[in-house]
Amino acid sequence: MRILITGISGFAGSHLADYFLAEGKHEIFGTIKWRSKRDNILHLEDKVNLVECDITDAFAVKSVLEKSKPDFIFHLAAQSYVPFSWHVPKATLETNIMGELNVFECVRELKLDPLIHIAGSSEEYGLVHPDEVPIKEDNPLRPLSPYAVSKVAQDFLGYQYFKSYGLKVVRTRAFNHTGPRRGEVFVTSNFARQLIEIERGHRKPVLHVGNLNAVRDFSDVRDVVRAYAFALEKGTPGEVYNIASGEGVKIGGLLDRLVALSKVNIKIEQDPDRMRPSDVELLVGSADKFKKVTGWKPEIPFDKTLTDLMDFWRSVIK
Repeated sequence: MRILITGISGFAGSHLADYFLAEGKHEIFGTIKWRSKRDNILHLEDKVNLVECDITDAFAVKSVLEKSKPDFIFHLAAQSYVPFSWHVPKATLETNIMGELNVFECVRELKLDPLIHIAGSSEEYGLVHPDEVPIKEDNPLRPLSPYAVSKVAQDFLGYQYFKSYGLKVVRTRAFNHTGPRRGEVFVTSNFARQLIEIERGHRKPVLHVGNLNAVRDFSDVRDVVRAYAFALEKGTPGEVYNIASGEGVKIGGLLDRLVALSKVNIKIEQDPDRMRPSDVELLVGSADKFKKVTGWKPEIPFDKTLTDLMDFWRSVIK
C-alpha cells in the first residue's frame, strides 16, 4: 500500500506514520514545509519518503502526487491552532481550504483513484446547546472561529467533490485529542509544559490559564490516528464520522489531573491573552455511527494519555 500523509511532521501526522510503520507493509510518503520543525519525525525520517511541499502551491502538490501515486491520502496539513486563526484568518482559510482544493484538483488532473481522508474537527459544531449532547453527525454546524469556518469548508468541499466528481472522500470530525508530542500551544500540552518547567525550576510556581470552564471530549492521539486508518479501510466514501470518547472533561478538572501528576504546588492565574473572542463552551461527541461501521473504540485510558504527555515533557525539558 502506498500512503501519502500531508503534514507528516505534525502531531497527528507523525503518530499516523508510526501506526502504519508498525504494520510493516506500506510505503509511506509525507509532505513537509521548508524549514518546518522535524522534532516529531526525527525517529522515522529514514523510514519514510519525505517531500517538501507547501500545500497552497498547486504545482508542488501535483509533483508530490505524481511521485507517490498513493492508494490512501490522509490530508492532515493545516493551520490547526484555533486562537491563531483570529490573528491570521486569511492565512488560515487559504491554507486549509485552498490546500485541500489543490489535493482534489491534482488527483483529478492526474486521473488517480485514491481513498482520501479529510481530517475535520469538532470545532465545526461550534455553538452547541446542552440538549444536543452527545453531538451526532447531523447536528447543526455553528462555527465560532475562522479555523472552524475553514474546517466546515473543507468538510463540505470533500462532500462536493465526492458527489460532483466521484472522488472517494471520507470525512471525519475528531474531537480533542492529545498525547506525547502535542504542540505546546494546545491546552493539555501547554499546562503540562508549564508544570514540568516549574518542576525543573525554570519558572516560578505560577501556572497561567485561559477559560477553565469549557468542557471538551478528549481521546488519545494514538487512538485517533487508528480511527483515521479505519476511516479509509472500513468507512464509506461520501460519509462523515465523529471520532470521540463520548465523555466530557472540564478544562479545570483536566488541569487538576495534570497537577496531581506533577511534583509541585502551584498558584493559578488567568491570562487575558489566553481568552478567545468567542469560545466553544461544550463539545462532547457521539462516535456511535463510526463504531458501528468500523468496530473502532478508544483503547487508551485518559490517565495514561496524561501521564505519557507529562513524561514527554520531562524528556524534553532538562
